[in-house]
Amino acid sequence: MIIEKNQQGTTLKFTLSGRLDTSTAPELEQELKTALEGVEKLAFDLAGLDYLSSAGLRVLLSAQKTMNKQGSMVVRNVNETVREIFEVTGFDDILTIE
Repeated sequence: MIIEKNQQGTTLKFTLSGRLDTSTAPELEQELKTALEGVEKLAFDLAGLDYLSSAGLRVLLSAQKTMNKQGSMVVRNVNETVREIFEVTGFDDILTIE
């Protein structure tokens, strides 16, 4: 998985490409732990994400819980495969998907 991070002031954007699964989720989780302090708006661009596992969902849920306390989070450019995973798991009700 490729993680691109872009921060402008209190807005942080992660662009993810590849597979967010058991082997790559810890890398994203670590990036988020060090990056979220002071962030008020968090965005994930998932246009290049091919696969999302339960481990990836857990990382997104954890980020959402953090952002509920300090700002907002949005998930953008979700392809059909990932959207289906969000719908089946009920994450489409938890996350703000654009």
